Amino acid sequence: MPVSASAIYFLNLRGDVLINRLYRDDVGGNMVDAFRTHIMQTKELGTCPVRQIGGCSFFYMRVSSNANVACAFKFVVEAVHLFKSYFGGSFDEDAIRNNFVLIYELLDEIMDFGYPQNLSPEILKLYITQEGVRSPFSSKPSDKPVPNATLQVTGAVGWRREGLVYKKNEVFLDIVESVNLLMSSKGSVLRCDVTGKVLMKCFLSGMPDLKLGLNDKIGLEKESQIKSRPMKSGKTIELDDVTFHQCVNLTRFNSEKTVSFVPPDGEFELMKYRITEGVNLPFRVLPTIKELGRTRMEVNVKVKSVFGAKMFALGVVIKIPVPKQTAKTSFQVTSGKAKYNPAIDCLVWKIRKFPGQTEPTLSAEVELISTMTEKKSWNRPPIQMEFQVPMFTASGLRVRFLKVWEKSGYNTVEWVRYITKAGSYEIRC
Repeated sequence: MPVSASAIYFLNLRGDVLINRLYRDDVGGNMVDAFRTHIMQTKELGTCPVRQIGGCSFFYMRVSSNANVACAFKFVVEAVHLFKSYFGGSFDEDAIRNNFVLIYELLDEIMDFGYPQNLSPEILKLYITQEGVRSPFSSKPSDKPVPNATLQVTGAVGWRREGLVYKKNEVFLDIVESVNLLMSSKGSVLRCDVTGKVLMKCFLSGMPDLKLGLNDKIGLEKESQIKSRPMKSGKTIELDDVTFHQCVNLTRFNSEKTVSFVPPDGEFELMKYRITEGVNLPFRVLPTIKELGRTRMEVNVKVKSVFGAKMFALGVVIKIPVPKQTAKTSFQVTSGKAKYNPAIDCLVWKIRKFPGQTEPTLSAEVELISTMTEKKSWNRPPIQMEFQVPMFTASGLRVRFLKVWEKSGYNTVEWVRYITKAGSYEIRC
C-alpha cells in the first residue's frame, strides 16, 4: 500500500523535538522516546524512514501501517531537498528554528492526511513565494519568471515550466557506461557487468515532445512509425535494473517501445540501466609475471584494444603490482611511458592515446631486496586499468533516432555522444 504517514518530527542531536506535524491520531506519545532509544543511540539509520541532516538534526516520519518503505524513504529525501532549496542549501537546527512558519506551510502542501503530494521545488516556489531565512554563505536565489502556478501543479508536466524561449534550440544526449571486470589469471571472466546512464541537456522552447529510439538489440524502436536509417540487427541485450525519469511516458513505452517524454529544462538523467550478459570488453590484458629466485622478477604485459581501428581510448593507465621490497626497475614499452610508484607498490604504465586494434607491450625487470624477516610469499594483487573510450559502448546500446516535435515547428540541433570508462577493471596475474 502507499505511504500513509501518521506524523513527522524534526529533532536535534539531543533528541529534542523542534517541529512536529500530526496527520493521524494513531500515534502515541512514546514514539519519539522509542526513536531516541532504538535509532539515535544505536545509529541504525537504515531501519526506519529517517534521515540525518548535515550531522545537526534528524527528520523522522512515523508510519504506523504496513506501508511502502521505499516510498517513505524517497519522500524523506525529497522533502529534505525541498527544504534546502528554500533555505539556501542549509538545513540544520538553526535553519529549522528560524523558518518554522515556512516549514509548517510546506508540510501542509507536500502531504495531505499523511499521503505524499508534489515535492518539486520548482513547482512549489511558484505559489509559496515566501523566502526562508538564508545562511550568509548560501547562494542568492535566481530571479525566474513566474508562470501559471495552477497549470503547473495540476498539469501532466509539472517538471517543466511554460514560456521557455531559446534563440538556438539544442538537445545534447550522452550515453555514459562504466565497465566492471574481474578476470582470472587463466583468462576466464569471474565477474563482468556494465552500468550505464543516459544523460541529457535540453535547451528547447515551448513544450516539446521527444521520441528516442534505441537500437534493434533491445527492440526499443518501431520503424513503421518513425523514419530512420537502417541498422543491422544483432543479438538481444537484456537490460537489468532499468529506471526512467518521471518525464518518460511508460504507457507509450510499453505499447510502442519508444522512449517518449516532455523533457525538463536543462540537465537531467533520462534513464539508467545495468547489463550482465553480452558485454563487449574494450581491452584484453595478458600478463606474465615470473619470480626468479628471491631477488628478481620479470614482468611482461600485453594490452590489446578490442574496439574498432578508427576509435581510440584516452587516459589509459595500467597499474601492475610489485612486491613492497622492490629496489630497482627497468622498462621497455612499445607505447606510452612507465615508471615505478613506491607509494602504491605498482608499475604505472600510462598511454595518453590508445588506438583501436593495437597491442602495445611492457617488459620490465624488477630487482628486490632480500630480507630474512619476510618469509611470506607474495600474494599478487590484480592488475588495475583506467580508461575512457569515446564513441564506444560496452553494452552495444546505440541511438537510432532522436526526434523533437513542437507545435511551432522550429528546427532543432541534436548532439549524441558515447563514452565508456573503467569502473573496477581488474585482471589477476
